[in-house]
Amino acid sequence: MNKNLNELGVIHYGKDYKSNPTGDDIPIYGTGGIMGYTSLSLNSGPAVLTGRKGSINNPIYVEGDFWNVDTIFCIKPFNDVDPKWLYYNFLNTDLNKLNEATGVPSVNTQSLYRLKFNFFEKPQQRKIAQILSTVDAVLEKTEAAITKYQRLKQGLMHDVFTRGIDVHTGQLRPKQTQAPELYKQSALGWIPMEWEVISIQEFASKSNYAIVDGPFGSNLKSIHYRTKGYPIIQSGFVTSNKFIANKYLYVDKEKYYSEIRSSVKGGDIVMAKIGAQCGTCAILPINHPDGILAGNCLKISVDKDNNVEFLLHVLHSYRKKGILDLITSTTAQPAISMASLKVMEIPRPSLKEQNQIAKKLQSIDQKIHTEQQALAKYQQLKAGLLQDLLTGKVEVSV
Repeated sequence: MNKNLNELGVIHYGKDYKSNPTGDDIPIYGTGGIMGYTSLSLNSGPAVLTGRKGSINNPIYVEGDFWNVDTIFCIKPFNDVDPKWLYYNFLNTDLNKLNEATGVPSVNTQSLYRLKFNFFEKPQQRKIAQILSTVDAVLEKTEAAITKYQRLKQGLMHDVFTRGIDVHTGQLRPKQTQAPELYKQSALGWIPMEWEVISIQEFASKSNYAIVDGPFGSNLKSIHYRTKGYPIIQSGFVTSNKFIANKYLYVDKEKYYSEIRSSVKGGDIVMAKIGAQCGTCAILPINHPDGILAGNCLKISVDKDNNVEFLLHVLHSYRKKGILDLITSTTAQPAISMASLKVMEIPRPSLKEQNQIAKKLQSIDQKIHTEQQALAKYQQLKAGLLQDLLTGKVEVSV
């Protein structure tokens, strides 16, 4: 049995908050979530908030006293409706379809009241809400773990690139202020005595082709694309600082060898050279077949004298700190200057210390990756449960 929203609850308008007295107790909600606090309440939960104007597809579940601004509706459910069950129904509905504006998205109460939901008796509603809330709790725990590890990595990256690791103890060196005799001044600031400062080109290789970009101009055209052969490595594969290949395009052997300067092999660093994500980079998996760079990429091949993963982490650190922005032009669209990248200076510990630094950072990266995989799995589970439980496809017993 389906019921319209007008049979499930009442919609209340929000109000402007700018004249409210300040306070720390009552949250002020807009379409994006909490936007401040006040000492006055306009409504009290449990309730569902949904956008009237702007971000209209972001329902929010609230409890306790709150103030909702005039761009977001408050929906108070009737007594026979579980508030959390109603919230999950909103979450499972594409509210963008209710948009009736040509400019800023907006929804009116008549459209909301016409929404239809598959109705269950309240005990079943509660059971459905309980199941979905359990999944939400796991999602929140997983997201918190990811945030924790990312913060740990940020602090660790600062430490290993300024203090390094004592290869005899496997521990971070004491800080420069605690043991100044272990450090020296350099173009990069204080660094351990054993380190040197060299260019990325020197770190990579003496080869002229250790750092190159993809074919210039229109050397790769649609007429060169094949369904098999040598894969074309595109910048979109590394925009998340991981190599995640989507659908490949290929070139044949003849075209590959005509552009051999831009060839890339497993173990090379691939960097997005042009666009909003320029500077993001990842290592091409070691077992990846030889390929050719697209024009929006560059590669860095590192000899065995140095650790390619150490360099990858340095580049990630430089991008996060905005150092790569210094060699990025913005006249048309952002673009890394390969000539400037080659001479950019980086720290160079011994290979043994590089290995230890890379190992520590890889360990925390693996923890982040494991939690992100779990998060994706739980998100997929929740999406399936929303559809199955709220439509009645899977019956819930109480």
